[in-house]
Amino acid sequence: MRFDVITLFPEMFSALTEFGVSRRANQNSLYALNTWNPREFTKDRHKTVDDRPYGGGPGMVMMYQPLKDCLSAIEETLQEKPYVIYLSPQGKPLTQQKVSDLSQHKNITLLCGRYEGVDERLISTSVDEEISLGDFVVSGGELPAMMLMDAMVRLLPGALGHTQSAEQDSFSDGLLDCPHYTRPEVVDGLSVPSVLLEGNHAKIKAWRYAQKVARTQQRRPDLECRAITS
Repeated sequence: MRFDVITLFPEMFSALTEFGVSRRANQNSLYALNTWNPREFTKDRHKTVDDRPYGGGPGMVMMYQPLKDCLSAIEETLQEKPYVIYLSPQGKPLTQQKVSDLSQHKNITLLCGRYEGVDERLISTSVDEEISLGDFVVSGGELPAMMLMDAMVRLLPGALGHTQSAEQDSFSDGLLDCPHYTRPEVVDGLSVPSVLLEGNHAKIKAWRYAQKVARTQQRRPDLECRAITS
């Protein structure tokens, strides 16, 4: 898998290649990451990438030309059009199923907006999908892009230490994950549930599923309804 990221702050993405699961996956060549700064595709000496919005209003808007030329350069290196995602609070909410669907693409380009957003003409002509991480606003698309990429990398074969780790994550079956425990057996007077100590794998599996359902009912009843109807 190859990620190309259009961003004014390429240094931020070193977090993916220097830490944790995404670092190991990158070192093992499970995915490649390239960052592209649209300032390198400007045509003026000030390297301007934004301008005032037509119609007035606060803030600035990222300009069409530098972003379009940046996308064209990515296509030239790939010799094909990648799947282009714009991280935006106006996009569809990201779900684990969406992460799984996106993981089927070989080449993904992530557009990280800043300021008041991106010229709509670029979105309408060059973006395949807008994705939101939730009903809130952050300063730019970099952090959402990194979260999306990390979620996708986890699904790559060989990225995790155990092949079943991703399958047991929250949302993988439409439910929240069950509670987990580790050594010691008793700490501060709190004991591990006895069913987990008995070695009966069928009972453990049933207990974990019951815990997932109960936790989802309590914390995210909307997810349980979605799981039942899907």
